Amino acid sequence: MVRIRKTNNQQGIALIGAMVLVLILSLLGATILNLAGQEAISSNVGREAVVAQQLADAAGEVVVSWFHSPQAKSAGSAFSAILAKKNHDAEGILSFFDQAGRSQFVGTMGQPDVLLEAGAASDNLVLNEPPTGMFHALRHLGRIEELKVYAPSTPGLLCTVDVRVATHTTPPFRQSVLMQLGSVDLPPLRAAVQVNQNLGFFQAGNEASVSVHWGDLTVGGDFVVGRAEELPAQSRLVPVTGLGYDEMSHREDRWMDAWIGGEVRMTQLPAGELPALPHNIHPQQTPTPGIQLDRWNYEHTKRIAQRHGRYFAIDRDGFLHPDGVVSPGHGLTPDAVFQSKGPGDNLGLIFIDTLDQTAPREDNLGTLRLHTAYWEGHLVMQGHVVVAPIGSGQSISALSPPDTDQVADQVRTPVQLSRVNFNGVLSAAGNITVAGSARVYGAVVTGGTILSSAGGRLEVWYDHDLFQGLYRGVPLVYRAPGAWVAQY
Repeated sequence: MVRIRKTNNQQGIALIGAMVLVLILSLLGATILNLAGQEAISSNVGREAVVAQQLADAAGEVVVSWFHSPQAKSAGSAFSAILAKKNHDAEGILSFFDQAGRSQFVGTMGQPDVLLEAGAASDNLVLNEPPTGMFHALRHLGRIEELKVYAPSTPGLLCTVDVRVATHTTPPFRQSVLMQLGSVDLPPLRAAVQVNQNLGFFQAGNEASVSVHWGDLTVGGDFVVGRAEELPAQSRLVPVTGLGYDEMSHREDRWMDAWIGGEVRMTQLPAGELPALPHNIHPQQTPTPGIQLDRWNYEHTKRIAQRHGRYFAIDRDGFLHPDGVVSPGHGLTPDAVFQSKGPGDNLGLIFIDTLDQTAPREDNLGTLRLHTAYWEGHLVMQGHVVVAPIGSGQSISALSPPDTDQVADQVRTPVQLSRVNFNGVLSAAGNITVAGSARVYGAVVTGGTILSSAGGRLEVWYDHDLFQGLYRGVPLVYRAPGAWVAQY
């Protein structure tokens, strides 16, 4: 009897132990399942947060891109309000800032300068709806619910962009991003060719060697040509093409005006009366009303290139040294620096300093020799430039200036330009010497004059984007460092 009682006690203890073990395993399994569920939820939330952040970042980059797009103004009045420069600087040039450096954006978070809300059908059409919505390319990620643009919190910056986005998930994940934008204030170039001194010499064979299409020619002194027939006449009826003047039966252009500080002189005058000048040739502009040349400040442009472009020193042999550190025997050839693979390969802003890296004077100007067949970018040379391209250049797509009766709509004609060597700005503090034939789409500026060597000739088609201060490859507007804040 005693032995039977002991056996029953042992079986009861084993049963209790088994039940406790099952209970522990059940709790452990439930805990693991709960953690796994929470992990899945957390993972989904994390993925949605990443998508929302990508959407907000992309929306911010789209806002930045508006300022660099000449076509953006056609997207509606809300766009135009953001893009248009409304103030004038000390020289009377349109700017985002007034003469005291204050931004034109003065609103607050509660009362922004620009407010678009997707809840309003008209605003949603502007924000999200294809094909014209500002952000329709991002619709696979989500939608923009609200966009605000108002004053920057940091003096000297342009504006604050406040974007609220929502993903397409159920329920949607929402995120708000605030970023501040800065502005690179490069003054516009309002003429195709600007020459500070005389253009051409009063000697047969040494007349002006420059032809201008689609924009103005501005000359500080005299303008010397061979015959009156070499001066293009302005006509609203001439077709918009990429033909050079030598390919035309009559030299005509829709937009070309010549503003001459001195006289228009001809080395081959016909017998009898002096030939009449075309109505678009305007001599004797000095002293009244005067000749206005667009000038880029040396120190200001240098700082912009050091921060947003490329900066070089030049030695007396014409070699270039990055970041201004001259290392004899280790400089780069100009052809190694100025080499675009083809249309679209933009080199941005390139600033080449004087020999002593101080403001240009007559005794500190280096000489840059360019032989590259094609390059895109904006060259600011604090010295002389010799242009002698080896090769026939590239065929590029260009846009004509807008017709004067349709400026509000910015109607511009697509044109294919052939044999283009330079696509951008060519600016020299000294002289520009042309050896051979060279074609430019953009603008040319010289603090001296344009010379011809061995019958060289320069033909320039003006890029109207430069009139608006738009320089491809240079960030007109950029996301200010350390000025990005995410809010959930």
